[in-house]
Amino acid sequence: MKKNIAIVMGGFSSEVNISLTSGSVVYKHLDREKFTSFRVHILKEKWVALDDQENEYLIDKNNFSFLMDGKSIIFDCVFNAIHGNPGENGVLLAYFDLVGIKHTSAPYYQMALTFNKRDTLSVVKEYGVKTAISVYLNKGDVIDTDEIIAKVGLPCFIKPNNAGSSYGISKAYSKEEILIGIEVAYKEDSAILIESFLDGTEVSVGVIQYKGETKVLPITEIVSENDFFDYQAKYEGKSHEITPARISSEEQLKLEAVAIKVYKVLNMSGFSRSEYILVNGEPHFLEINTVPGLTEASILPQQAQAAGISLAELFESAIESALV
Repeated sequence: MKKNIAIVMGGFSSEVNISLTSGSVVYKHLDREKFTSFRVHILKEKWVALDDQENEYLIDKNNFSFLMDGKSIIFDCVFNAIHGNPGENGVLLAYFDLVGIKHTSAPYYQMALTFNKRDTLSVVKEYGVKTAISVYLNKGDVIDTDEIIAKVGLPCFIKPNNAGSSYGISKAYSKEEILIGIEVAYKEDSAILIESFLDGTEVSVGVIQYKGETKVLPITEIVSENDFFDYQAKYEGKSHEITPARISSEEQLKLEAVAIKVYKVLNMSGFSRSEYILVNGEPHFLEINTVPGLTEASILPQQAQAAGISLAELFESAIESALV
C-alpha cells in the first residue's frame, strides 16, 4: 500500500521562497507508484495541503491531518524541506514527535543545536575539529571594535547566529564596516558571531544516510565571483560550483574523515551539507546545513548526481530511512 507523504515547505524565515522551490522539486521527483505525496505549506498565515490541482485543504494541527472529499488523510512520513524556522531549528520536528509522525530530519534537539552556529562550534571544537577564531555578541552588548579586531583580525565575517542562505552575512575590512555588518546581522537574529577570515579553498561536503549507510558525497569546490559565498553567489549564479572539487587525494580523505566525524559527533541523521575552508591542506569547519537546498541546481543534488544517485533515489532513500 502506498505511503502518504507530506512534503513540508515554506516556513517563517527569510528563506521561505527557497524552501517552496526545494519542496516543489521533491514533490516532482517522488515516485507516484510508491508514494501519495502532498505539498504542505507551513506559513505564518496558514497550514494547508495542496493537491495536483492546487486545491488547498486546511491542516488540523491536533494531529497533522486534513479532510479531502470527506476522508481524513493521515501521513505516514513528513519530508522536511523547510530551510530555517521552524523546520531547520527543530521547532516543527518537536511537534511531529508529539503527534507521532516520522520525518526525514535528525531529532529535534540535534536540529536546534546545529541551527545555532555558536553552539555547534562549541561542540565540534571539543572533538578537535579546526574552526575559525570567533567572537560572540548578543543584541545590547557593548561593541568594542578594537577588541574584536585584536582577537579575529581583518578582514572578518559577521554572521547571524541563527540564519541560513547567507542572509545577514557581511565581510568587514575596517572598524566602520564591522559596525555596519553588526547592524545588518542583528536584522536577522539577536545573537551574532564574528569570525576570523580563513584564506583557503572553500568546499561543501554532503553527508547523507543512503540505503542504510552513512555516505559522503563527492565534494564541491565553491568559487564565488563575489567577495565571499553570499546570497547572490548561492542563488543568482554568481559562483562556480565544481564537483568533484579540484583538491588532492590527501585533502579529500581528510575532508571525508572530518565530515563523517562532525556528522556523528552532532548525532545527525538524514541529509546534511557542511562548509569547510582548506587552509594549507587542513579542513576548517564553518557550519552545517541540515535542510540543504534541494533544487536541481542546488549543491547536494549536484553531489548526488556525481555519485550516480538520481533525485528520485535520493528523496526515496530519505523517506525509507525515516520509516525504519
